[in-house]
Amino acid sequence: METTLQNALKAAFKELFNYDVEEIELQPTRKEFEGAYTFVMFSFLKAVRQKPEELGQKLGDYLVEKLPEVSAYNVANKGFLNISLSEKVWIDAFAQMVNNENFGQLPAQNQKVMVEYSSPNTNKPLHLGHLRNNFLGYSVAKILEAAGYEVVKANLVNDRGVHICKSMLAYTKYGQGETPASSGKKGDHLIGKYYVEFDKRMKEEVKPILKQVAQGDFSLFTPAEEQNIKNFQTKIAKIQQDIEQEQKNLPALKGQLLASFDEDFQELFNEWESTDLATSSTFKKYIDNASFGKKQAPLVKLIRRMIKLYNSIGKEEGNIKQLANNKTALMGEVTEMLQKWEAKDPDTVKLWKTMNGWVYDGFNATYKAIGVDFDQMYYESETYLLGKEIIEDGLNQGLFYTKPDGSVWSKLPPEISPNDKLLLRSNGTSVYMTQDLGTADEKYKDHQIDKSIYVIGNEQDYHCLVLFHILKELGRPYAEGLYHLSYGMVDLPTGKMKSREGTVIDADDLLVEVKETAQDRTDKLGKLEGMSEAEKEEIYRIISLGALKYTLLRVDPKKRMLFDKEESVDFQGDAGPFVQMNYVRTRSILRKAAALGINTNESWQIADLHPMESELIMLLLQYEQIVADAAGLIDPKMGYNPSLVAQYAYNLAKTYSQFFAECPILKTPDNSAESMERRKFRIALSTKTGEVIKKALSLLGIEVPERM
Repeated sequence: METTLQNALKAAFKELFNYDVEEIELQPTRKEFEGAYTFVMFSFLKAVRQKPEELGQKLGDYLVEKLPEVSAYNVANKGFLNISLSEKVWIDAFAQMVNNENFGQLPAQNQKVMVEYSSPNTNKPLHLGHLRNNFLGYSVAKILEAAGYEVVKANLVNDRGVHICKSMLAYTKYGQGETPASSGKKGDHLIGKYYVEFDKRMKEEVKPILKQVAQGDFSLFTPAEEQNIKNFQTKIAKIQQDIEQEQKNLPALKGQLLASFDEDFQELFNEWESTDLATSSTFKKYIDNASFGKKQAPLVKLIRRMIKLYNSIGKEEGNIKQLANNKTALMGEVTEMLQKWEAKDPDTVKLWKTMNGWVYDGFNATYKAIGVDFDQMYYESETYLLGKEIIEDGLNQGLFYTKPDGSVWSKLPPEISPNDKLLLRSNGTSVYMTQDLGTADEKYKDHQIDKSIYVIGNEQDYHCLVLFHILKELGRPYAEGLYHLSYGMVDLPTGKMKSREGTVIDADDLLVEVKETAQDRTDKLGKLEGMSEAEKEEIYRIISLGALKYTLLRVDPKKRMLFDKEESVDFQGDAGPFVQMNYVRTRSILRKAAALGINTNESWQIADLHPMESELIMLLLQYEQIVADAAGLIDPKMGYNPSLVAQYAYNLAKTYSQFFAECPILKTPDNSAESMERRKFRIALSTKTGEVIKKALSLLGIEVPERM
């Protein structure tokens, strides 16, 4: 129908104004207006020399005259033509949908896409941030499959490098032969314990070095490092001056506006004046609230500027700390261990294999619990050598260069960075870029992919930009098909998660906590009487995992998100259990219909629709377009976005809930033929809605229970 309307509007412009229109875009009419499709006319007004109301009336009259499917129109807000369709259109469209066994599966694209996600380090267990990554990657893969692509789900395991050696060194020094069996810990949790231990010891060791730096003693550093530190210190001093200037404006604004804030914010604000709480997500949650920010605009703007300044100081202090860390004895031992590993020292490799084996056992248990899987596993320990070969080829082609210390670099164009990119350290050890170059080649060799999607957090935006640039410079045939699905980090109410400090929400623990909450709330509904404990446990699992996945996927991937555990397990409103509950309602209707002896497979015949029936059919018909949009078939930059599917699933469930309340499905006013046909139709509409809810949730990796 959409194509029919688009062609008719093109014909209208040609006949009425002798104006050729190449493309007509239609969108679903907003709920507050009458209509099914909306045509935005603003960009055409000048070309046809018409006022909005005049153009809308002429186009609307043309459509009503030429298309029997168009029943009415209205012009809203001086530029929006809302088009209503006859009830017969919706009835016929729904009948076709019911008879289409492949509804929701788009035609084959004849392209192969790899989605790389998870990519954990083998020095810690999976945490909340990993869950967002895994759920995003798995969902994008499912969406692309529904959009007609052949999909390969891949996992690149970061199983080597400096971070891995930190855990290995800490275990060697402090582990005393502890194993998963002797400790009672999952392997990934045990190794994560030593990653945190390393960071704790490092902090103590770096303190005197940072003290020397603060006193102007740079004897441990090279002249170049000393100059870098001084540059960082100069930046910090300038930022502190800016903060002091902003603070002069604070008392007046505080006196004028703070009194109208709630007590929690006032307390938080007063604490912030003497601490670094400005960087906490709890604080940001207040000032990022649209209505709150509008109400207190002057103070909020000032606070935002100060938060940005504080964050800038943190960045520069982090740069200094990194240089100081490299001067500790512990980091020297880590570097030595990495060199031994790359030289295939037997004892080092044996320890590495043992510890990684423990971690893999832990990872596999978590992957099974969260319901994600992979078609292809890659390991950086197997691909980093390929990266070294690529770098050697690049040197021979004159694309890279070697510095006097032996390190290898790539010169980057100014639009990417004024700084060059390190590809190989002076001691011959590889960096992340080294192994990523090798992995990219290996992926293409294995699967001849047309597109490769990297699901990686936005803190790696620059890394991916440089990686893709270098692969294009090297002339790789797959380079144009690379895409970075950059997603925002997950913050806690107390600030950013840091694995090395142990301030993370552990994935395994979170699964248990959410399941306990799901069990408590489900039991209170009292709908599971007569079920075995095993059946109940399965329902608790489905509901809790659905709640967690929906919470992490309903937010646009590009946006940073604040995770609040209590909100994530809210079973009301825009939440996974609410969507699941409405699927369960559709199944309950079918069971009750069967108990009444109603044949739910019989055809039906009706002539008119209740407004909620029309609205539900319109939403169902949008499903395939949602899949196309979420897959990026029209615009890849707007695609790869499971939040579109989550939003659709919620809207469909909400509309069905309203339909359920307003339109009796099994009860009829009488036994007339018309009432019987209406009942059969509503059962069919309820059934199809359940099927589409299930399809949509499956694209998010969410299962549905039969009862809850």
